[in-house]
Amino acid sequence: MQTPAHLIFGMTAFGRQHRPAVTIVAFVGALIPDLSLYLMAGTHLLILGTPPEVVFGELYFSATWQAIFRIDNSIVLWSIAFGIAFMCRSAVGIALCGAALLHLGLDFPLHHDDGRAHFWPISDWIFASPVSYWDMDHHAGWVIPVEMVAALACCVVLWRRHVDRRMRAFVIVLGAAQFVPVIGFAIMFAGQ
Repeated sequence: MQTPAHLIFGMTAFGRQHRPAVTIVAFVGALIPDLSLYLMAGTHLLILGTPPEVVFGELYFSATWQAIFRIDNSIVLWSIAFGIAFMCRSAVGIALCGAALLHLGLDFPLHHDDGRAHFWPISDWIFASPVSYWDMDHHAGWVIPVEMVAALACCVVLWRRHVDRRMRAFVIVLGAAQFVPVIGFAIMFAGQ
């Protein structure tokens, strides 16, 4: 699933009206499982000049990168943290961990050959789903429209929930981040 959709879904599920700190923490929790990828890929692509095919074809699958992904994508670790937050009745902790778990729960069935070891440290097993959120050879043509409709519906919920102009502007930015790339790809590949 695209990262902006994760952010939108996490904020919708775990953010709270009139509690901006909880909503911001839900945003952060939804971001954390993808953050290491952005930092590592961004460093290689933008600073070191590593070609994209090396970053996403070799480095992504390297032992080092996968070891990092095991930690920030561990359903086991996030579940333990969620349990602690729940026992402590921490709204911020629940929002952070809940949004991360939602992210992982949505990623698990939508990665064909680029999944993560979601059950580390219990197991290094990686589920190879028959469905992919991006690979047209694995049903992305069905996943993308469903993701878009769900993200749009959540943006409407967030817009109605938050009357603050800054929050509404943020919802517009997130919605644009979700929809603009898809519109661009549709235009580029319309003739093919």
